[in-house]
Amino acid sequence: MRSPRSLSLTSSVHEENETEPPVVVSTSGTESQENSPEPGPNLSPPIGEVSKRFKERYFSDTSNDQWNNWQWQSAHSITTWQELGYYFTLSEQEMMSAHMEKRLPMRITPYYASLIDPVNTLQPIRRTMIPVQDELLLSPEEKADPLGEENQSPVPQLVHRYPDRALFLTTGVCAAYCRYCTRSHMVSKKDKVHSSLVVWDAALKYISEHPEIRDVLLSGGDPLTMSDSRLEYLLSRLRQIPHVEIIRIGTKVPVVLPQRITEGLVGVLKKYHPLLMSIHFTHPDEITPEVAFACTRLADAGIPLGSQTVLLKGVNDEVEVYRKLAQQLLKIRVKPYYLYQCDPIPGSAHFRTPVSKGLEIIQGLRGFTSGYAIPHFVIDAPGGGGKIPLLPDYVAERNSEGYLLRNYEGKYFLYREPIDQF
Repeated sequence: MRSPRSLSLTSSVHEENETEPPVVVSTSGTESQENSPEPGPNLSPPIGEVSKRFKERYFSDTSNDQWNNWQWQSAHSITTWQELGYYFTLSEQEMMSAHMEKRLPMRITPYYASLIDPVNTLQPIRRTMIPVQDELLLSPEEKADPLGEENQSPVPQLVHRYPDRALFLTTGVCAAYCRYCTRSHMVSKKDKVHSSLVVWDAALKYISEHPEIRDVLLSGGDPLTMSDSRLEYLLSRLRQIPHVEIIRIGTKVPVVLPQRITEGLVGVLKKYHPLLMSIHFTHPDEITPEVAFACTRLADAGIPLGSQTVLLKGVNDEVEVYRKLAQQLLKIRVKPYYLYQCDPIPGSAHFRTPVSKGLEIIQGLRGFTSGYAIPHFVIDAPGGGGKIPLLPDYVAERNSEGYLLRNYEGKYFLYREPIDQF
């Protein structure tokens, strides 16, 4: 059984709008298929039971080699309402959003679609991927560019907000489009594929002329939707700038398209250390054998991995849900790094929680799990103020004796400071 478009579709998100940079060689491609729990030389990702059942139902004549090929996954992504209705029973709320003139783009890889409940509209992963009519409801505080990135962009697609860091928006393409995306104003325009090298070179020139920039974060869109050679072109150019000490990549690809984490890609990335990766996880159901394999492959290449999670109503806004996610992340060598308050993009009210909910989650983690499992809860200040960390109030009182502190059990303890501190 095949999807309506699977026999004829040939395009994919990794298409370029100009020739590939000639300075590098791409080594990615389809790998041999052996179901193994651990990555290693010449081994391919396992196919988990959930995705295996989905594959057998909808892509029974697709080989394991094809299913585990990231270009095949990209080319067969769900992008239309006809396809969406083929795989899922759609509710009235979901169907109503099909008629919206202005809506966020839609793309779901077959692999990630296999994790979505076909009937239950309240399933967390489903809520983050399938549009609903609530996206039409706008609140006064919502803005297309809530973080004011356009006002802090000295050249196209480069944001210089912090003194020693720059955000490089390398592409407008993602492997899957989250319904709450902060950069929905720039991703997946109809005429937009990966950014031109002319735009990149202007951003690289700016970085090279500003020696205070020691840390560059590659984001987008998603940098890992690009080919190995295009990504290596950018990494190699950044590494030629002496004052750039650290390169980071922000991505959701290991979660929605783990097949992209090939030996060839990892071979490219490990050449440009120190290189770190922030991966966008949302819910514990995302941690599958495929994702564990991809993260292990990245970690084995010496790439420090952190998780950035957006706090979403009805998705991950319970202490038990986030604790499970954080603990499972540590098992696949991913450090919970940030828990974000959801940004006020247009039509996001149904996703946004009270700020107190994030504080409640941090309080429910502290003392009840390892410190490694506790992220920074932050609000990315509207208008471009940057990330502001928030903590529960653990200081009950400061007096002439010292600090009266409240611990995770609600008990109070006095920490006495030296007399000369007062």
